[in-house]
Amino acid sequence: MVIGIPKERKVQEYRVALTPQAVGVLVQHGHKVLVEKSAGLGSGITDQEFKNAGARIVRNEKELFKKSKLIVKVKEPIAEEYSLIKENHIIFSYLHIAADKKLVQALKKSKCRAIAFETVELPDGSLPLLAPMSRIAGRLSVQVGVHFLQKSKGGKGVLLSGAAGVRNGKVTVIGGGTVGYNAVLSALGLGADVTVIDIKQGVLEYYYDRFEGKVRTLPSYPEVIEKELKDSDLVVGAVLVTGAKAPKVITKKMISNMEKGSLFVDVAIDQGGCSETSRPTNHDSPVYKVNDVLHYCVTNMPSLVSKTSTYSLSNVILPYVLQVADGKIDEAPSILKGINIDNGDLLINLN
Repeated sequence: MVIGIPKERKVQEYRVALTPQAVGVLVQHGHKVLVEKSAGLGSGITDQEFKNAGARIVRNEKELFKKSKLIVKVKEPIAEEYSLIKENHIIFSYLHIAADKKLVQALKKSKCRAIAFETVELPDGSLPLLAPMSRIAGRLSVQVGVHFLQKSKGGKGVLLSGAAGVRNGKVTVIGGGTVGYNAVLSALGLGADVTVIDIKQGVLEYYYDRFEGKVRTLPSYPEVIEKELKDSDLVVGAVLVTGAKAPKVITKKMISNMEKGSLFVDVAIDQGGCSETSRPTNHDSPVYKVNDVLHYCVTNMPSLVSKTSTYSLSNVILPYVLQVADGKIDEAPSILKGINIDNGDLLINLN
């Protein structure tokens, strides 16, 4: 199969879907790999490295789409790419279609087969292709928090570790999945006081046991969330419902009760965000204020650490790319669950 790896078009998206090492494996399995010129530069990978691995470098995205059947991307196609997608294509990338009606219509109209990394699901319910970027985004959420809590960046001027005679910063994480867990690890490592809120009692018990009571664990009731947000310096939204829009567990009123200069990082923004006050931002203009509370809602956070993210993503998706390229989709239940749109039909519930 001819596999195309385009250069990402999203604002400040520096990742590339596959590394030269992964390309080499695909070539060894008899597949032809096309890589758009300069696709890897944002992750420190040159065209020559891709060529040495057996790929052919093509001049532009139009040529790449025309000559490829399987398109492996990092992020969802943007509007300028819609016309390039044809019926013969298999698009394999993060799609997050629940938050993008125009993308849904474009993919349906093209009659392509669109497989989303984030909905590829194992029998135990885990999401193997979402997990690596969730880990990175979770850790980055606290790193971003440290940055924007600085007074010069519009924050309240709080150091999460605190200081002698001064309270530690308070971090509240809403959602105890992969993003939440990694946010907790980072926040604890910095010395913050950390609270996790989740709807599942089993998740709360895991955190209580895993961190030996050092992390406060609370159930997800509106009044609980409102109280915790009021006292928090950094709030991380880490709510996930596979393939569907994120529930709005944070209201505008809850945000308005937070202290001026506090920060809310909505890692669920790819799926529409988990606050009534959330709207997508990008790395050119990452934050905005609602009631003097900073909101960071960048839809491609892992691009901040593009080299780490590219290699982490490529390592995980390669076996699945091989199965798709080998024509074994029907033999792979996990990939079948990842098909969002096929031949004009929407196959998943977005609500």
